[in-house]
Amino acid sequence: MEQTTFNGLGIAPDILKTLNQRGFTVPTPIQIQSISPAIQGKDVVGIAQTGTGKTLAFGIPMIQKLISSSNSNGLIILPTRELAIQVNESLEQIGRSLGLRTAIIIGGDNMNRQIRQIKNNPHIVIATPGRLVDHIQRKTISLKKTSILVLDEADRMLDMGFEKEIRKILLEIPRERQIMLFSATMPPKIMLLAKTYMQMPIRIEIAPSGSVTKNVTHEIFYLKQTSKIALLDAILEKHIGSTLIFSRTKFGAKKIATQVRNMGHTASEIHSDRSLRQRLSALSGFKTGKFRVLVATDIAARGIDVTNIELVINYDLPESPEDYVHRIGRTGRANNKGHAISFATPNQKFAIKMIERLIRKQLPVSKLPNLPKDERYSNNETKSHHIENRRSFHQTKNRRSNSRNNSQNNYKGKGNRSYSKQNSKTS
Repeated sequence: MEQTTFNGLGIAPDILKTLNQRGFTVPTPIQIQSISPAIQGKDVVGIAQTGTGKTLAFGIPMIQKLISSSNSNGLIILPTRELAIQVNESLEQIGRSLGLRTAIIIGGDNMNRQIRQIKNNPHIVIATPGRLVDHIQRKTISLKKTSILVLDEADRMLDMGFEKEIRKILLEIPRERQIMLFSATMPPKIMLLAKTYMQMPIRIEIAPSGSVTKNVTHEIFYLKQTSKIALLDAILEKHIGSTLIFSRTKFGAKKIATQVRNMGHTASEIHSDRSLRQRLSALSGFKTGKFRVLVATDIAARGIDVTNIELVINYDLPESPEDYVHRIGRTGRANNKGHAISFATPNQKFAIKMIERLIRKQLPVSKLPNLPKDERYSNNETKSHHIENRRSFHQTKNRRSNSRNNSQNNYKGKGNRSYSKQNSKTS
């Protein structure tokens, strides 16, 4: 019989009461299968689409095991600042009334404030890899009492070039520890990490790696680079709901956000040139409806937890097929319907095929509507856009090469170039 409540999963009565008070009455599939073995102390590898409740799947067992312990604590490692803050908010929903103390260790935030949080002896530390390693090297944090480690969105962390930092962190925690790894995809690099550091992990796969939610419909337009702004204008007039637009580069994100505001829509942007405060302000404004449109680079693909996003637009195709999954996972959440539109230039057909191969689904191609010639996107601007994309690609190529080699090999076919090589020549 299908599990319809949190009863019977081994959750303590006081946490069950809090879950009920907070409106969490029906567990998601990943929660049903993960919570019980995690409470028993087993290592867990969980594969599930974004927006399926992974935070509580590892958060409930952590709170239950650590809230009354003074001899151990937990550590959650994740790829972005925004995701760290959102995970902390989710944990506090359940643990605040129980006295849960957390520390958020992320880049862009005041180091001294983080040190004060660490000295407060938190039950759980939530951190991005780079900033945590900074604290380790400064000896402002010790992981010797860490008994539970969670790697959240591990594939994204490796794709961002954090493998060295993750391995360094793993060497700092005790050999006797519980590890839980959760992600939407499971490339070979992650499987090797699990095999090296985990003890007979239970593999829980709610959906095949790379699968996408059935709540999202897909659409592709093939067009010239110079027609993208005009098409975006037409789409934003047709679809009136909240919209998340992805750009490959921060240069592109800035320009697109400006163009969208010039069209008469409220819009903000998230990318690496913006401070943490600016990024959180943009995200908050998008959540509350102050901004109808949010333009982001892939830094936000796993850091946006908004349930009412109606449309995701891939203004530029992502660098890898996996990123397509994470981008469109921002819509169609909490049983809502969503739509994903991708702009592709004619020489990106191979990149589209690689996405289709990963998600095991053919993406429908729509006929391009009649578009006015858009003078706002001149040839000089197009050239500048291409130059910035090439510069961005080469700046990250060395940092990410190790984490991408395995996935690239999977995309290579006889007589074809890899996805990333094909896509790096486009915007």
